[in-house]
Amino acid sequence: MWLSACLLLSCICQVRAVWPAPQSFSSGNSVVWIRPDVHVIYNSGNVWWNPLLDNFLESQTEQVLDVQSSYSRGRRDSTSGQSIVHQGVARALSTLFKQNLVPWKLVPRNQLAEFEPAANSKKTYISTLTISQTGADNSSTFKPLAGQVDESYTVSIGTDGAAKISAVSAVGVLRAMETFIQLFYEHSSGAGAYSNLAPVLITDAPKFQHRGLNLDVSRNWFPVKDILRTIDAISMNKFNRFHIHMTDAQSWPMDIPALPELSAKGAYQTGLSYTPSDIQKIQTYANARGIEVIIEFDMPGHTTSIGLSHPDLIAAFNAKPWDTYCAEPPCGSLKLNSPAVDDFLEKLFDDVLPRVAPYSTYFHTGGDEVNVNTYLLDDTVKSNDTAVLGPLIQKLVDRNHAQIRAAGLTPIVWEEMLLHWNLTLGEDVVVQAWQSDENVAAITAKGHKALAGNYNYWYLDCGKGQWLNFDNGASFQKFFPFPDYCSPSKNWRLVYSYDPLGGVPEDQTHLVLGGEVHNWSEQTDPVNLDDMLWPRAGAAAEVLWSGRQDASGQNRSQITAAPRLAEMRERMVLRGISSGPVQMVHCTQHNATECAL
Repeated sequence: MWLSACLLLSCICQVRAVWPAPQSFSSGNSVVWIRPDVHVIYNSGNVWWNPLLDNFLESQTEQVLDVQSSYSRGRRDSTSGQSIVHQGVARALSTLFKQNLVPWKLVPRNQLAEFEPAANSKKTYISTLTISQTGADNSSTFKPLAGQVDESYTVSIGTDGAAKISAVSAVGVLRAMETFIQLFYEHSSGAGAYSNLAPVLITDAPKFQHRGLNLDVSRNWFPVKDILRTIDAISMNKFNRFHIHMTDAQSWPMDIPALPELSAKGAYQTGLSYTPSDIQKIQTYANARGIEVIIEFDMPGHTTSIGLSHPDLIAAFNAKPWDTYCAEPPCGSLKLNSPAVDDFLEKLFDDVLPRVAPYSTYFHTGGDEVNVNTYLLDDTVKSNDTAVLGPLIQKLVDRNHAQIRAAGLTPIVWEEMLLHWNLTLGEDVVVQAWQSDENVAAITAKGHKALAGNYNYWYLDCGKGQWLNFDNGASFQKFFPFPDYCSPSKNWRLVYSYDPLGGVPEDQTHLVLGGEVHNWSEQTDPVNLDDMLWPRAGAAAEVLWSGRQDASGQNRSQITAAPRLAEMRERMVLRGISSGPVQMVHCTQHNATECAL
């Protein structure tokens, strides 16, 4: 019955999992089943899991809160990595048995019964899942510099039900488990979970070392629960970096115990700021999912919110007309020749960096969109001459980066610091590009490590239209019909078409660590966050994990990607992520072939 159905319905028996695409994937069409009493063996030890205990995952999360703190205190045993793996296995199995997919949207109309194996057939079960970790974890495993952790893995499932996972690191095991659960569906009758792909053999590793999502939490407030849900989503898509654009002109949403006035006056409202325990929870929650959190304090521009508590530190504070002094209101930049600014920054970083260093190897100091006219109003400078301003910005960046390095962290800056201001940056500094592919190549030409993310492809906030209001005069006519600067919207197909290595000479591609997809939050808040990010960020995730080109060197096709992304979207929705659809059901039921040109 199964074989004949597969021959008749070949369009629905193609391999549709996995997202992101593995390096190598071979499969068959035999059926194996898995049930909650599956025996999991990790490095010769049992992993106990009981799906009936709803508080198990919560208790497991509590066990790994201090993983990085223990490593930073010099402990080098495998306990922490084991805890990460145990928790990851528990999460994955909970998803498999409680949030699995009945794939009716992915098969022709009313033909689910022909796709599924017969519920009353003789079943071959996976009795044991054997997980082998071949390498030792250390302090770099969960907060690595790009390339320090091996995320490769293999997954195999035999027709006899033998299931095996092998990975070098605990993070590799987490990636493998995300792949493993995508191989299974829930039977519509309630008969259990099955895979119709055995025998399966997957060999996989990421193309890029840095695979990130950047979320702006300053222009709109996002509660911790939304941050944690976003971390869940990015881990499902095998990202490994979560860049939090923490501060900007509009608000300072992070409590600094040494400078409590910053959030007391800089947050939008009392309570709309992240406490030290919130920050630790976000960092540890991410680390437990193989994600490194990178916090950004943007400066010297985009710092108006500091002026709400420290007006003496900010030049052109709330200056008008705003479009003369900044990219968006309210205006204000750190003064460039003020000893008080240096004292403030030293106190700020002395507080923050020791709380970041146990969980991350990077700290982002921003540096974009510095408006020279601001410094005509800076009483310590009184000039908009770049020849005057450049050395002062160099001094500011040098001061910040020296303190960041002393804390054991590596600085990241936006591209303007290198390409516009022509600063001398340390060899360790990572430069993040956002304006063009040419700028990625310009960064690598100077010998610096680069992160790609061209706004013409990877800005997810584009296409919402202007957030400014216009009167009925000349400005109305000039901006009508009110597109934003980066319109139109970057749909998943455009996101998928972006190549982070585009335009970079072959002998410099090793300097492109990867990239990030971005969401600036002028028009994003908790209500529409998931829909703004997903599934479009998932398209970037496959580019960063799998590469823009396949094994034959051909650009990956939307036609083959769409069914897998549509399936991934359905799985994300079942796991609590309110992702938008990839295509209408008519298309997904025809494997996207009918809805293609």
